[in-house]
Amino acid sequence: MKRHIHLATLVGVMGLVAATAAVAQVPQFRDEKTGKVWTPENVSKDNQTPQQQAAMPATPADKAFDPNSQAVTMPPVVQRPRGNLMGTVPITAGPTVPIATLDGAWLQAVPQQNWLSAIYVTNNSAGVVDAVVSCLFTNGGRPVQEVRVVAPPSGPGERWGMPVYGPRVDIFVDRVTCRLVSPP
Repeated sequence: MKRHIHLATLVGVMGLVAATAAVAQVPQFRDEKTGKVWTPENVSKDNQTPQQQAAMPATPADKAFDPNSQAVTMPPVVQRPRGNLMGTVPITAGPTVPIATLDGAWLQAVPQQNWLSAIYVTNNSAGVVDAVVSCLFTNGGRPVQEVRVVAPPSGPGERWGMPVYGPRVDIFVDRVTCRLVSPP
């Protein structure tokens, strides 16, 4: 009898080691706020039983966990957004303050449309500034699309906010970085 118990224990331990090794190979993300561990097996399947989950084919959303599987590079585009005047700032351009500054590039998905960011260009000078901004949408560090934004002319001390539209949301993007191209 003891021999069977030891054999069963050995088989159980071997199964646990194999399961642990398999889990170690699956990409996963731990949500720091909720503590939930996300894997390709449970993404967009929260309200389903394990049997329903197993019957479902992998969706494109499930593939977002592997940015290397996406080999998409969209052609660069130029956008001329209308922009909104957000207010004015003191004119401070000089040796230590640039003529114009850029901030606020956040990333949001507009369902069934495009990735969206908003940028803010501030003219710190007493002259009119024609700003040009380059925004690069990336996924896992790989470029997906570059968007060149030609901002509306900004008067002395004006701060303008404008949208920047990236690729379609069915193309995965995890970051947008923007930089002021002109004025230097």
